[in-house]
Amino acid sequence: MANATQTQTEVYLFEQVIVLFSCALSFLGSSLIILTYIIWSDLRTTPRKLLVYLSVSDWLSAVSYAFGVWSVFRTNSAECVAQGAISTFANTSSFFWTVAIAVYLYVFIVRANQRVADSLVLVFHLVSWGIPLAITIAAVSLNKIGYDASEVSVGWCWVRINVQDRVLWMLLTGKIWEFLAYLTLPFLYILIKRHIHIAHAALSEYRPILANRPPAHSFSSMADVKLTLIPIIFIVLRIWSTVRFILLLADSNVRQNPALVTLHGIGNTLQGAANCVMFVLFTQPIRTRLCAALSSCSQCRAEAQRPHRLLPEQDATAQREEDTTERGRADR
Repeated sequence: MANATQTQTEVYLFEQVIVLFSCALSFLGSSLIILTYIIWSDLRTTPRKLLVYLSVSDWLSAVSYAFGVWSVFRTNSAECVAQGAISTFANTSSFFWTVAIAVYLYVFIVRANQRVADSLVLVFHLVSWGIPLAITIAAVSLNKIGYDASEVSVGWCWVRINVQDRVLWMLLTGKIWEFLAYLTLPFLYILIKRHIHIAHAALSEYRPILANRPPAHSFSSMADVKLTLIPIIFIVLRIWSTVRFILLLADSNVRQNPALVTLHGIGNTLQGAANCVMFVLFTQPIRTRLCAALSSCSQCRAEAQRPHRLLPEQDATAQREEDTTERGRADR
């Protein structure tokens, strides 16, 4: 790894444009998740609240990464250190909140214990904000954050490339949590999917599937697709950063390949947009309301008036509240 301190990965203009566009999508996606939570109070379920906290982290990541990619720092300037500190905190916090959502769904769905799941929210806050903040403060105080020659970044600042223990700090400020998320997310979501499939199979033995139940099946299918996509999308987006980190350890110049650098930039900055697609655009109650709010077409208005079942990422309490509201409207 001796050459790692003497080389610099060139960030080309087309890479900057692509990554900045990815940052913009993530900024808009995270903002939309937060706004829909604020606007529609009946959708403020605990899982969606956790998603909002994740979106705050992704929003900060998108803004700080965009500033870094736009600037393409060349020195350990105050702006470089500030940007590196914010992105380190936000990126690490995003890992923790992503896993926290999976843990919550596991306890709520598989363990069938909403009280315990809700009690974990305070722990999630302490861990998902506290640990990243402590690590970031320590890294900045010890002068570990700064110019990294884009060796494991795309223009933004992270761990200084010339510090002797840079690998340790790269692990502490992101990579070790990234590796743990690779293992934890698939494991938990596989357990959740398995539990749901077993429950559906057991229910079908006593309740034959009726001809008039296709909507329920479609909701179940969408939930199943989401549970499959969440860990896959996370890994697909983050793996390029991991690959470049491993190549740095191996002192391979392949880490400077423009295609790999571009994929790294997109993967690190697109998480907010991906979450928006899955949990806003692919969630029918929210998609319908957005459609009704943004369009005056009669089809959107008619769809908005029909009752919707909330998907499994929303808790049972909100489901009962919406059902009660719909029954009250029907009685009137």
